[in-house]
Amino acid sequence: MYRLLLLIVSLVFPSLVGAVTFDEQMRALPLGQSMYVFEDVRGDASIDDVASPAVQGSFRLHDKPVLNAGYSRSVFWLRLDLHYLPRQAQGDRNWLLELAYPPLDHLELYLPDETGGFALAQRTGDSLPFDTRQIRQNNYLFELNLEPNQSKRIYLRLESQGSIQAPLTLWAPNAYLEEQPARIYVLGIIYGVLLVMLVYNLFIFLSVRDTSYLYYILYIASFGLYQVSVNGAGIEYFWPNNPWWANAATPFLIGSAALFGCQFARSFLHTSEHSPWVDRLLLLLMACGAVVMILALSVSYATALRLATYLALLFTVVIFAAGVLAWLRGMRVARYFIFAWTAFLIGGLVNTLMVLGYLPNVFLTMYASQIGSALEVGLLSLALADRINAMKEERTRILQEAGRKLETLNQELADSNRFKDEFLATVTHELRTPMNGVIGSLELMQTVKMDVELEQYQKTAAASARDMMRMVNDILALTELQAGKLYPRRETFSLRGLFDGLRAQYASRAEDKGLTFALELDDNLPDTLEGDAAKLAQALGYLLDNAIKFTSQGGVSLQVGRAGSGGSNLPLSVVVSDTGIGFVPGDGELYQRFHQLDGSMTRKYGGLGIGLAICRQLVDLLGGVLSHESQPGQGSRFRLDVPLTLPLQPQVIGVRPARPQGGALQRQAQQCTVLIVEDNAINQLVTRGMLLKLGYRVRTADNGAEALELLRSETVDAVLLDCQMPVMDGFATCRALRALPGCAELPVLAITAHSHSGDRERCLAAGMSDYLAKPVKFDELRVLLHDWVLCRPATVSGGAAPV
Repeated sequence: MYRLLLLIVSLVFPSLVGAVTFDEQMRALPLGQSMYVFEDVRGDASIDDVASPAVQGSFRLHDKPVLNAGYSRSVFWLRLDLHYLPRQAQGDRNWLLELAYPPLDHLELYLPDETGGFALAQRTGDSLPFDTRQIRQNNYLFELNLEPNQSKRIYLRLESQGSIQAPLTLWAPNAYLEEQPARIYVLGIIYGVLLVMLVYNLFIFLSVRDTSYLYYILYIASFGLYQVSVNGAGIEYFWPNNPWWANAATPFLIGSAALFGCQFARSFLHTSEHSPWVDRLLLLLMACGAVVMILALSVSYATALRLATYLALLFTVVIFAAGVLAWLRGMRVARYFIFAWTAFLIGGLVNTLMVLGYLPNVFLTMYASQIGSALEVGLLSLALADRINAMKEERTRILQEAGRKLETLNQELADSNRFKDEFLATVTHELRTPMNGVIGSLELMQTVKMDVELEQYQKTAAASARDMMRMVNDILALTELQAGKLYPRRETFSLRGLFDGLRAQYASRAEDKGLTFALELDDNLPDTLEGDAAKLAQALGYLLDNAIKFTSQGGVSLQVGRAGSGGSNLPLSVVVSDTGIGFVPGDGELYQRFHQLDGSMTRKYGGLGIGLAICRQLVDLLGGVLSHESQPGQGSRFRLDVPLTLPLQPQVIGVRPARPQGGALQRQAQQCTVLIVEDNAINQLVTRGMLLKLGYRVRTADNGAEALELLRSETVDAVLLDCQMPVMDGFATCRALRALPGCAELPVLAITAHSHSGDRERCLAAGMSDYLAKPVKFDELRVLLHDWVLCRPATVSGGAAPV
């Protein structure tokens, strides 16, 4: 009955769907997989910025029990939506929010205020005195007052120079109090065992006068105080009013433990006698430990802690290796050493990997070092059983070596794949520059009168060049997708304009093969939407290209409709159907790269076999779903469902003026001078030829420095600026150009070989007026100059300022 009530409430109040719902019988509720996380890389976002609608979409639902970011310079914001839904009518009730990771520097809690915003409710952390905590515990506790049947949103801001981890739990106060004795008993046992270990070895030292045990006592004292500091007991009991030492103590005690631990190993194992290189390595680690101790008192906490953490990991491995080598040299005492230290070193290794972010933050990893230390004293009494444990450690060593070799091989494979992707990206980028010359020259040939045979050759060459350019673009898109360099953009676009463009592009290709092309667009769909129209059109282009390629008779249809209702969201459904050859629907390799249904040398259909792979990755990038149905010989049907949104009221502040559209002619091309800034002689020649065909006067420059020198002495009406040049690239040239007298509003049109990796945004951010991708097409260049030059009145640019 209660679950039915929760279902009804979630249906009636859809805003509560993402909230954590609980009742008065809840005792402890882990929140790791219920919180939303936003990583503020720059660390300058305020609560007003984070709570704004613009940033809410950047929050991501955390999918692990504990947030474990390791060492990070970012600030992490946690968002929790808590909904207290009691089974029986009750008044307000208090709850406890626990963050069980004491070594956090800064922690801020924001709660809703009376104005509808959020206000700082509590600021704490181990960089502040212990008295600043709302509830004086080693873990961070916050008291929350929740009203019944109301959802409450809270924000937590985490910042630390050390490891950032957030084991978050919501407690009923009585349940938290009942839970504390068990945790206190465990910690009491651990610290008691450490104290017993220290006293036990002190008595041994006093009895046998062996300096090895003195060094061991100092090591255990350093390590025990380090655990006290990390667990928050140090700032709670020993130095509550000294936040600086609360931070500095951690790396200082790690360095101290490494210093005395290495000296203990040298003395106990006599490494200078049988393993000189191990002895020198231990001496080096001792020096590093002393350096870390000094740095902990003199440099920043973050630097000292990172060095101390890596020192601890190296120390753990070297100490254990020293024991193994001593045992291999035939030292019987080394067996006892290995036997007693195994549990302790494994615990330290697990805890170090947890702090570095390689292992999750759970009770076992958090207290692994203390548990290992406590077990060590028990293991010392079992030294006679060292043979069994020595065999176990040998097997562990072999597995570790095999794991390291496998990791090395995996890394080499990953590097090989990365080098391959980088090579393909470089090759495809470099191909675009000569292809610009080829396609531009072929387009210029269209303006020259040719006989029938030569015209046919020109059309064939142009079509082949366009096909090659499409393959280059496909490979470039694939490599950028694999490298994670593509991101979805959100911009307003015309839905009907997008599909009219697709029909204009692919209908003629279908008609050339004798196929019909039908576009069915639901009239009830709004025309203006927000989303990434370019990537949506690119994904649909691959589906339409395949549909036309694999269909020899019949037709291709493009159906566009609504997949459902979602308020301000519009789930768009696009279906591409054909009457082609079809395929077996269960083919699991359909979306794999370089996969073709017919891969033989005699295959009928060409292509690289990457279109559907790119399409699938683009759809995933847009947050959509791609599905297919097909029967051999009866055609195929691909359905693409992608979420789009209805545009809100635009609020554009300080945006550069948009490209003018459809204005009246203010002057003729013969009256205008265009400056070409291009380092490639062929591309410069092709672009110059296009401009001369259009009637413009042309000036050229081989690099940015020459262009700036020319603009200081001459007047031009527009600049065609290549982005990749020696001496000064296009971005630096544009920034310098804008500072010249009279050039602030000069149309600067970027030309670049990149077309997928966000260069448009970089160009506009650098102050350029518009963007044109290589290869430059004659018609696109004509329209661009028509809008930016001919439809604008003449302005003074470069040269001397008018008097």
